[in-house]
Amino acid sequence: MKITKGITLFAFAIGAHTSFAAEPSVPTEISLHVSADPALKSLIPDDFLKRGYIIAGTNPNTPPTTFYKEDNKTLAGREIDIMNAVGERLGIAVQWRDTGGFDNIIPGLKTGRYDVALSNINATPTRLKQIDFVGYYNASLLGIIARKDAGITPFKSLSDVCGKEVGAGSGTTQVTRLEEASKACEAAGKQPIKVAIFPDRPAGVQAVVSGRVPMFLGPYEGLLWQVNVIKPLTMSGEISVSDAPVSVAFPKASPLEPAVQAALNSLIKDGSYRKILDKWGIGFGAVTEARRNEEIFK
Repeated sequence: MKITKGITLFAFAIGAHTSFAAEPSVPTEISLHVSADPALKSLIPDDFLKRGYIIAGTNPNTPPTTFYKEDNKTLAGREIDIMNAVGERLGIAVQWRDTGGFDNIIPGLKTGRYDVALSNINATPTRLKQIDFVGYYNASLLGIIARKDAGITPFKSLSDVCGKEVGAGSGTTQVTRLEEASKACEAAGKQPIKVAIFPDRPAGVQAVVSGRVPMFLGPYEGLLWQVNVIKPLTMSGEISVSDAPVSVAFPKASPLEPAVQAALNSLIKDGSYRKILDKWGIGFGAVTEARRNEEIFK
């Protein structure tokens, strides 16, 4: 496993990215290196080639998605490995930025602060009106964690939490899903779900550990990791949904999309993609093809 050396860069970028050039890059750990494909490099727009790197934004949350290692400086996780492998396959560097929160991602893409963003972002028709997507991970399984000593009987439907309090991360599709489930509870003559919104997943997990909220809903792979390392916790709910895949997000009509899509499909084809997922213990979410925008929802 090799750790890349982080360099704080203060240079002027080209075109729309100029005002953000001085933002510091965050170092990353790379768990799998891949070879470059010169044919794919030809897909990269000229302005990116001249600048020499792609700017990727992420909201470091919890393993295995994206997180800071013990040094509190180095980023690691599925998103980091996937996009770094895309960069290596395309033959262009990837510079990472900490977005400072999930809610900052879409504005950051729209203003040109980031060329791409990876932070467990589900493609949705509503979001597609603002940003573009290339899908790469099947996150159709959600988890609900609780304290083991709460004695909650394992369940597989959000109808089982009618009248109860459940937390979720701000700006995520899980908040929307809980709100919709709450309306369904009321329509069925049951008590609504009390939705507690937290700034991020770690805050919600800590709230469950401390007893401030009884349950928290989030991506299964991330909460499974938490359950394995935080002994008071257990997975109480496993909710299957029909969400579109987690995706690389782009500003609308980004000329970088065909290159990233082609690189992802190349990594899927040669097995590098699956090796990355298996490294993080989440190969169950592998997709067979990286689709773009409207194709994702077919």
